[in-house]
Amino acid sequence: MAAACVFNLQSTVPKLVSAREKLLVIGGGMAGARAIEEIEARAPSRFAITMYAAEPYAVYNRILLSDVLAGAKNPEGIFLNSLSWFAERQIDLRIGEKIASIDCARKLVLTESGAAQSYDYLIIATGSLPLVPDIANVATPGVFVFRTIDDCRLIASYAKGRRRAAVIGGGLLGLEAARGLLGHNLKVTVVEVMPYLMAQQLDPESAALLARTMEAMGLEILFEKATERVLGNGAAQGLRFKDGTEIETDMVVISCGIRPNVRLAVEAGLRVERGIVCDDRMRTSDPAIYSVGECVEHRGRVYGLVAPLYEQARVLADNLTGSSPAAAYAGSKLSTRLKVMGVDLVSIGDGRAMGGEGHTVTRYVEPELGVYKKLVVSGGKLVGAILLGDTDAASTLIDAYEREIELPRRHSELLFSRAGAGDPNAAVEAMAESAVVCTCHQVRKSVLVEHIRAGAALDDLCAITRAGTGCGGCKSHLEAMMAAYGSDRADPAASYYVKAVPLDKPALVREIKRLELRSVSAVLSRLGIGVDDPESKPGLASLLKTIWGRGYVDERDARFINDRVHANIQNDGTFSVIPRIYGGVTSPAELRRIADAAEKYHARMIKITGGQRIDLLGVGKSDLPAIWRDLKMPSGHAYTKAFRTCKTCVGVEFCRYGVGDSTRLGIAIEKRFQGIETPHKMKFAASGCARNCAEATVKDVGVVAIEGGWQIHVGGAAGSRVRAADLLAAVKSQDEALKIMGRFIQYYRENARYAERCYAFVERVGIKRLREVLIDDSDGDADRLDREVEAAAAAYRDPWSEGAAPFEPTQFAEAIAVEGAASIRGNP
Repeated sequence: MAAACVFNLQSTVPKLVSAREKLLVIGGGMAGARAIEEIEARAPSRFAITMYAAEPYAVYNRILLSDVLAGAKNPEGIFLNSLSWFAERQIDLRIGEKIASIDCARKLVLTESGAAQSYDYLIIATGSLPLVPDIANVATPGVFVFRTIDDCRLIASYAKGRRRAAVIGGGLLGLEAARGLLGHNLKVTVVEVMPYLMAQQLDPESAALLARTMEAMGLEILFEKATERVLGNGAAQGLRFKDGTEIETDMVVISCGIRPNVRLAVEAGLRVERGIVCDDRMRTSDPAIYSVGECVEHRGRVYGLVAPLYEQARVLADNLTGSSPAAAYAGSKLSTRLKVMGVDLVSIGDGRAMGGEGHTVTRYVEPELGVYKKLVVSGGKLVGAILLGDTDAASTLIDAYEREIELPRRHSELLFSRAGAGDPNAAVEAMAESAVVCTCHQVRKSVLVEHIRAGAALDDLCAITRAGTGCGGCKSHLEAMMAAYGSDRADPAASYYVKAVPLDKPALVREIKRLELRSVSAVLSRLGIGVDDPESKPGLASLLKTIWGRGYVDERDARFINDRVHANIQNDGTFSVIPRIYGGVTSPAELRRIADAAEKYHARMIKITGGQRIDLLGVGKSDLPAIWRDLKMPSGHAYTKAFRTCKTCVGVEFCRYGVGDSTRLGIAIEKRFQGIETPHKMKFAASGCARNCAEATVKDVGVVAIEGGWQIHVGGAAGSRVRAADLLAAVKSQDEALKIMGRFIQYYRENARYAERCYAFVERVGIKRLREVLIDDSDGDADRLDREVEAAAAAYRDPWSEGAAPFEPTQFAEAIAVEGAASIRGNP
């Protein structure tokens, strides 16, 4: 007997009469896939499911597209459901197959290739389309939308060799597109028709603060500009606005928002207003057709965030499977954690109210640190909040908002509770068990703790609960929860500083100082597990030099070859020689010596580096002492884990936009910190104005001149990982900037894991904790940190001086093959 479906008009719950019914899903995005997951969890194998994905890919996380555009993630790294996942569940995934029409009367869909497929139930999850304003000449080559993986690839390919890009749209999507374009070393201008950024999430005051931070990162922002025309013949060359002004640009990305993709529903005769109208059970006007995601309109609202779409998917699955006939979607209370170009932002409810009309508003602002906090309270309950730059209170506020908890009379207690202050472990312990940690997937603390205590590792926790797999904004909370609740089950070796010594870094430092161990061999002998582990030696050598400075006993076999000969080995066994050029400023005499040395020692390539230095590549090991002598310049430390360079712009000396002497400060930075070894390499930059030509906000440490002082940023990255640095402090003088930077360097030296990049350290510790320790001196340790870094700086000795007095006779000898044996060739 063929499968059939009978509706009870009172319960409207479909009842299965016989075997597997056909369920078609139109749309291969996150909402459609989540609906299938929820259905399979409730009624495995009940439906014969076919999913049509218009894009030529399986399901991927659209939230992370800006990371793909920036080059921080590979496209493969954002896929959610593998092809094997569908195959294991016998789900027929039709990748790249588009639906042309729906015949509701006959319960058929027709593909663009002409194939027909019948269904018992249909789910429309067609998502949304990019909203493109009415702009003349918008089809010009070089104009793109930003919505899919293919869009990212097209934009990234076109950006090569271009200098300028314009992004039309200053909302969340526009800023994410701008962040991605900055990763391609483009000068990016954001064009916004409103008077401020992110008008859906922010009020004017917080938006102005965000704009200032964005401008410090190198963005140019134009407000109240309505684009009229794309300029250029054959390719985009500029934009003209309705007020008559124009800008030049080499490419345009339109990211003005989204609109529900409702064509199929309209043509099928379903009820459509802004979106496909659904009832509380996620049914359309046709009882056999459901809908979910950004294409849906429910109670007059259309949602574009992940959490509501997943809530809809749960209700849809409850009703379609009959597992919870009373399940109803009543709409979503919106809260979201965002990271806008590296700046933490939490938006809860509607935080844009300015007071009055029964609303009480509480604000706290620290403009120099980019911190803005605002609560909107009505009837004693939280109805909206904005947290910008400091989001520690987010979980507490989201919980209060969602559960409509009666608030304390002093609303500031919610913003400045000291529970767990400065200690991320204590902060998560202070959260209510009901607190939502992952807003994308609505995962509560109690669920996470249960899995952690059952022994789940972090990756397992994310896979089981899906927490951290959406926008990623809760990852730091998950790591803190693992530390707070999973330590008794964790592999103790995971905390060891190096694997040959069974101690974490603080315990290892204490024992080294107590026993006065000054060499790697002494540490391994007294504290090790009895294994002479070569992989552990470089980390121990770095730590000992940090602790003892000149009192460290240098055993060269404990170091990498680069550190033994003070040059970077290349793939052919030759070395690169990079002399220090302070602040990127050189002289004709230095350039002549560099040119002469390159010719004399047969350098195979002369390369300008990204750190504004000159690299002589292809130098033989035995020639290193001689080339150093002829250069008469100090080592640039381009081969080791240490302070390396400070990139600068010309600042006030020549630039008409400069407000600070970045060149002088950059030179001072290099002279102060040269040679200081750190857990990983450190690159600095100093920019003389908010245009940020030295790219200070994507460096390990960067300073940006502002009117009346300098902003200090830490934790940036622009390599395999792209990350905007966090604002640590704003100071008035260059001397203050040098002091705070030195303090940060020393704290990083003492507290980072070996080979932990600065950006990872900042993310792990948290910018709030760094401000407390380094700026507020909460631990009373600032003076000691200042003394320690001064001592490290005073201990500087140019390593290239070993060319004249080698550490050991064979230090610069080359191994050569002589009749199958190794021979040593000494220096000439």
